[in-house]
Amino acid sequence: MTALLSLRGLHKAYRGDAAPFALEVPEFDLAAGEALALAGPSGSGKSTLLMMLALASPPDTAEGFGFAGQDVLRLWREGRRDALAGLRAGKIGVVPQTGGLLPYLSVAGNIALTQRIAGRPDPARVLTLAEELGIGAQLGKRPAALSVGQRQRVAIARALAHRPALVLADEPTASVHPELADAVLALLKRECAEAGAALLVATHDPERAARAGYPVLACVTHAPGEDGVARSVFTRAPLAEAA
Repeated sequence: MTALLSLRGLHKAYRGDAAPFALEVPEFDLAAGEALALAGPSGSGKSTLLMMLALASPPDTAEGFGFAGQDVLRLWREGRRDALAGLRAGKIGVVPQTGGLLPYLSVAGNIALTQRIAGRPDPARVLTLAEELGIGAQLGKRPAALSVGQRQRVAIARALAHRPALVLADEPTASVHPELADAVLALLKRECAEAGAALLVATHDPERAARAGYPVLACVTHAPGEDGVARSVFTRAPLAEAA
């Protein structure tokens, strides 16, 4: 099985609420079409990891960072931000925690935004996704006229509209009713599977993710050591070992 995303020896340090903090990923592979939940308490570094995977923030150090056949680590080292932006726009879809919709665009305009940025307009896909996600009747409305659940479904449609290879969802159920949370996780998993996109969902509720059929990758947190730095370690066997 070939990895779409491959990380080796990744390290990112930042200052947390109480002490210096380090995020470490010894090794991690994710295959095309695979869905995985990334579990950990608030402040454990889940969002920081997603930012790095979205190519929005570089690691401090890494032995390897490959995505979609590209050496991301080399692109960061060479300062090739245009190439990184192109990869991000064309290959990655993001579902933020609170939807992140633009209030001045219609639902249709918000969904189509990723297509416009990627240079791949496809009105038919916008309509198809909206119908599949039960928001077809809302396409002409602005986000303010939608329920919380409808806004989250718009965000899912937007993340999938440009046919990305990887979808990253940051606590997509944090602001919705528990019953709706189950539906959101199921929708994400189903839509990504149908599109052949890899999916990584950050969550503080691993039991809910497991019930929805997501394999769960949990972080191991370590209290500050002699250097005063607390650590979160995310790890998973490489695909060759996991197969």
